[in-house]
Amino acid sequence: MAQYENNAYFWQKLNTLYLSSTIKKTRKKGECHPEFANLIYPVDYAHLADTNGLVEGVSVYLGSGSHYSITALVIAADILKKTLDVKILAGCTKEEEEEVLHFLNQTDYQKTVLIRKGSEIPAWGESD
Repeated sequence: MAQYENNAYFWQKLNTLYLSSTIKKTRKKGECHPEFANLIYPVDYAHLADTNGLVEGVSVYLGSGSHYSITALVIAADILKKTLDVKILAGCTKEEEEEVLHFLNQTDYQKTVLIRKGSEIPAWGESD
């Protein structure tokens, strides 16, 4: 089973999805959340406009690095909305990843986990 965990082929497909989609910024770093004024965005927030997501498409948090590079995913479990949502982190430093996690975990109704980009190629994927 470990051969399927966090391998390079998954990230390759995710990169294809991400790079072939339109990124639409909706919040800038430092802006308040539209519903919860005490929540301040730690980095720019966007979504992939031509994808299927909970509201406007797949969520993306854009760090200070290259926006062409996915650095991690965040999976959010929300018991209020009864959803499980995946969010892309692009160009985020380790510090920015921590800030995004803090931002997303401020409520008792939603908790998240971070999955950093893997680069392992499973044995079955290698050729001679």
